[in-house]
Amino acid sequence: MGSLTISFIIPSYNEAENVQNVLKAIESEMLIQHYEYEVVFVDDGSKDGTVEAIQDLAFCYPEVKYVSFSRNFGKEAALLAGLRHSQGDAVIMMDADLQHPASMISKLLKGYEEGYDQVIAKRNRKGDSLIRSFISFAFYRLINKAVDVELSDGEGDFRLLSRKAVDALLVLSEGNRFSKGLYSWIGLEKKVISYENVAREKGETKWSFAKLINYGIDGVVSFNHKPLRACFYIGAFVLILSLLYIIITFTEILQNGIAVPGYFTTISAVLFLGGVQLVCLGIIGEYIGRIYYETKKRPHYIIGKTNIETAAEKRDKHVIQ
Repeated sequence: MGSLTISFIIPSYNEAENVQNVLKAIESEMLIQHYEYEVVFVDDGSKDGTVEAIQDLAFCYPEVKYVSFSRNFGKEAALLAGLRHSQGDAVIMMDADLQHPASMISKLLKGYEEGYDQVIAKRNRKGDSLIRSFISFAFYRLINKAVDVELSDGEGDFRLLSRKAVDALLVLSEGNRFSKGLYSWIGLEKKVISYENVAREKGETKWSFAKLINYGIDGVVSFNHKPLRACFYIGAFVLILSLLYIIITFTEILQNGIAVPGYFTTISAVLFLGGVQLVCLGIIGEYIGRIYYETKKRPHYIIGKTNIETAAEKRDKHVIQ
């Protein structure tokens, strides 16, 4: 086991106060392990001096590697960059805010030693507000009925992935990434371990309510086409009701003659049909928008600074030697 290397991937956005602390926490845990390790910080276009703090750490600690984006590309891009630049036989993904306790590292590594390709740290909802807990519960109940993969409340990015799992994820080059779904989609044998929810020590969370809603929509749209199928069923149902209404109304006209037109009926029909059309157009628009972005084939991120050699640079150095 001593020859194996573990890569830690730490996405960081405005975490200048925390990057040193998370490195110290990892270091203290790895001192009692029999693995070599590297810590790959991915600065997601921070504006508070995070990249400078990481560079200082890289100067003092040879195991520290970093990739700094030219601007903020989002956590999904940061995770992808970390996976692409990690060299370890397994990777452990952790947040920089210390809400992923380093004390779980030994349990993650134990699962890896048992042969699991994914060892997932699942947190409980202790400390969360009742409203947030209820929304999370409702979201996962809903999304598991809608998407083609299984998602579990409390299972996030805090997990260990074997090199086999990492390579499987890197094959998936889609632009609109939803990592929680991708972890489930690749399958592979997994083990789940639980831990107590930990409050952030410093700084503020970057996940506003609006961002969480958008993230949830990404999850629903990325892994199924059921909303499009629902549009078809709703449209067909409304069409049948409309035809029945027309037949019944026409029959009454033949029997009783033309009555005074009903204002309520007309407005209700227009509003209802208009609402259904707008909802369906919105769902279709979500899918078309994603197709539009995928066809552009833009890179997931642009690197501004890094201390990690590319494969080409390594080849050039080997030729010179």
